[in-house]
Amino acid sequence: MKRQDFTAGAAIKRILVAGGAGFLGSHLCEELVAQGHHVTCLDNLETGSLKNVEALTGSNRFTLLKQDVCDPLPDHLRVQEIYNLACAASPPHYQADPIHTMMTCVVGTNNLLGLAERCEARFLQASTSEVYGDPEQHPQTEAYWGHVNPTGPRACYDEGKRAAETLCFDYLRMGRADVRVVRIFNTYGPRMRPDDGRIISNLVCQALAGEPLTIYGTGEQTRSFCYASDLIRGLLQMMAAKDNPGAPVNFGNPGEFTINELAHLVLKITGSPSKISLHPLPVDDPQRRRPDIGRAHQLFGWKPEIALVEGLGPTIEWFARELRKGARATIDGARRAHEAARLQPEPVAVQRH
Repeated sequence: MKRQDFTAGAAIKRILVAGGAGFLGSHLCEELVAQGHHVTCLDNLETGSLKNVEALTGSNRFTLLKQDVCDPLPDHLRVQEIYNLACAASPPHYQADPIHTMMTCVVGTNNLLGLAERCEARFLQASTSEVYGDPEQHPQTEAYWGHVNPTGPRACYDEGKRAAETLCFDYLRMGRADVRVVRIFNTYGPRMRPDDGRIISNLVCQALAGEPLTIYGTGEQTRSFCYASDLIRGLLQMMAAKDNPGAPVNFGNPGEFTINELAHLVLKITGSPSKISLHPLPVDDPQRRRPDIGRAHQLFGWKPEIALVEGLGPTIEWFARELRKGARATIDGARRAHEAARLQPEPVAVQRH
């Protein structure tokens, strides 16, 4: 097969953002439209929301295409760049329909890669730190192959994203598409769903409601938290880079916090009287998570600018507004879903006679 000569294209581009109505996708769409690009947001709205992109719907540079990425893409689509952020990213959501999660990662990514090949479009895959599993290396570099349970309740997402990376690099090696892969570590900010079951949304919503803060395990497990605007800046730099890195690139904030430290910071900022409530650890929950961002800094000069204490302010304000709008029921639903995921047993071998 002839190897193509990839170019960045015109200054003003036609861009597809799959998962564009989600938390990160909507921030990305907003930035791209502000830069003057023509953006098509493809989203089935299962975890995305119309309200995330309602400010863009009046622009003649923004089009919303309600569709599942696993379905055949419209023949009329012609784009120069594709960002693939399509997939539920929080455990309660991606475990709710694990088969669809896996198909979104594999079939959906393959559909978009096929479009990139047809259009000779540059392609960015939003992968995840979950490809490292419960890591035995700390901090995690891109060279680390990971420590993932392929049959556990989180495998639909962890292994789905690993399979998507395989597809991406096979397309790249075969010269079929200019593919770049970013591994995103925990990211937070306005437009997170109150019911997404992630640690920041759980703790903030519970603190604002005056309820006990749910901490799983001892609370000494660690995470690193990157503010949304820092992450979006990294995605744009990765896509705009003239030379393809040819390898995955970590994006995240290397500041490492225990969950207990995060909880006490949330209590301090909110002024909440809530107490801490310890619960058993979910299945396959990673004990330590911190990105090595040396590659991103070397390639693009990228590093996060927003400290956790600074980013939590506008994030908490966002959740406070959502709670005032009556999001309590969805938060309760998230707690039940997370509890069900935590208690999900390992598969049992079936004996056939």
